[in-house]
Amino acid sequence: GGEATYKLRPTFKEKFPSATVKEMIHKILIDKLSGQTYHAENTANWTKEIADEVRLQAKGLELPRYKVFVNVVVGENRGQAVRMGCKCFWDNDTDCYASDTFVSDKLYCVATCFGVYFY
Repeated sequence: GGEATYKLRPTFKEKFPSATVKEMIHKILIDKLSGQTYHAENTANWTKEIADEVRLQAKGLELPRYKVFVNVVVGENRGQAVRMGCKCFWDNDTDCYASDTFVSDKLYCVATCFGVYFY
């Protein structure tokens, strides 16, 4: 009989690649939102489509044992200040996130992708 082995940490190559995911998010936001005008009725579709695409591409990186969570916020740009924050209870050695922001004179969007390692 072989002994059970448990993997408690991803290898260096398996770690959540924040820079790659940030670049991915950046491209998705530009593709989806460039030239768009803010209409409140469009935001539900935009947030869903952007979140789905970010999640799909992040999962396509095939990071073993990572759970991927995506948060997308779209708002009208009227020159107002917007502050966002989040708190997570996680393992700094394994868990990470990537975020990017799109801003035009009509709207803003912040998309964040969290990668949480499942022990």
